[in-house]
Amino acid sequence: MNAPQTQAQVEGFIDKYDQAIAAQIRAARAIMRARLPGALELVYDNYNALAIAYGPTERLADVICSIAAYPRWISLFLAHGATLDDPDGLLKGEGSRIRHVVLETADRLQSAGVAALLDQALRRARPQLDPAQPFRTVVKSISARQRPRRPSEK
Repeated sequence: MNAPQTQAQVEGFIDKYDQAIAAQIRAARAIMRARLPGALELVYDNYNALAIAYGPTERLADVICSIAAYPRWISLFLAHGATLDDPDGLLKGEGSRIRHVVLETADRLQSAGVAALLDQALRRARPQLDPAQPFRTVVKSISARQRPRRPSEK
């Protein structure tokens, strides 16, 4: 699939969300693209969430971080977050590897605390990102069955 078709497909995934969350997803993607030159953007339209991962290769094992979109919020996941220094206590989760930060707005990606966590993750990444590599989006999977992408009415 060529780049315009891939972008249109990703926009279709994002359009499943209500306008406020869709706007946050788009803003987070723009911030991550600017922040991670040379990264590949790997898109997984999964059962539970739309996950957009960033890494130096297409290998899941090389992913540095990802944005996951749920019906009511988005989160930043750090692949090796359990080993990061987190003096502000921003990271949530108890897994052996992954930790996350709930993003009330996409701008939180640019806050000092979250930027410091991303800096650590980037320094530890193996292989490192190659800023000379062109940015590319790859749709890795689309689940046939998915939870609703919009909050249920209550």
